[in-house]
Amino acid sequence: MNESSPQTWTEVISSKHSLLDLNLKEVWKYRDLVYMLVKRDFITSFKQTILGPIWFFVNPILTTLMYIVIFGNVAGLSTDGAPMLVFYLAGVTLWNFFSSSLTSTSNVFVGNASVFGKVYFPRLVMPLSIIASNLMRFLVQYLLFIIVIIYYLLKGEIHPNLWILATPILLLLMAMFSMGVGMIFSSMTTKYKDLSMLLGFGISLSMYITPVIIPISSFPKKYKWIIDINPLSGIFECFKYGYLGVGDFSLNMLIYSTIFISITLFLGIIIFNKVQKTFMDTV
Repeated sequence: MNESSPQTWTEVISSKHSLLDLNLKEVWKYRDLVYMLVKRDFITSFKQTILGPIWFFVNPILTTLMYIVIFGNVAGLSTDGAPMLVFYLAGVTLWNFFSSSLTSTSNVFVGNASVFGKVYFPRLVMPLSIIASNLMRFLVQYLLFIIVIIYYLLKGEIHPNLWILATPILLLLMAMFSMGVGMIFSSMTTKYKDLSMLLGFGISLSMYITPVIIPISSFPKKYKWIIDINPLSGIFECFKYGYLGVGDFSLNMLIYSTIFISITLFLGIIIFNKVQKTFMDTV
């Protein structure tokens, strides 16, 4: 009689993990799930809509036109000599990516509690899929931005430079920052749900202390320190400087942004990994 062979497990799920353990190898095994979640977001976003994916273009166009009327014509704010259309569109395109990524990531635990309570998969899959989904939306709007850039470039009204090549780095920094802050707030809202409203207010307010629609040169000197400590300032100024050739940009701003954002993501990972073990008890 043959003795039965000892059982071997292909997967072992344990609650004992280091706070800094990203377990990226396991996340990679669930890459198909990331793809499915991104695809789901695209389908559900425009299901039963009249214009469908055209909303990708309608949103930045209408927002940019509103900024031109209010801030460009009525308020008469400076655009550092760049055409108003392309100046505001640059800020809107980047800001839409950041704000939507941060808002969605901050709702990971509360918004997906029913899924997390039924099936196991690396929890980091969800914020990663959110960032990837918003990146896809950004690329569509970025195409519109490039078309406008080419138009003004042919007219000789803008002067792009080699800082354009830093675009992938800028997107990575924004993804890291939105993911880090989003994971912190997502972890905290499992216990204090009203923090989500505070975050929404904070995102709306922070747009006005970021060079999205107001260039750094237009901020009063006594308030310029607020811009200096904002890690998004270097990213937005670098983006506009690279594509438009205008702005108050320096390499030190980008270095500061990189350090600040890396620390934020580090803290976000620690808090996220700690809360994911017990959040079902409080959500």
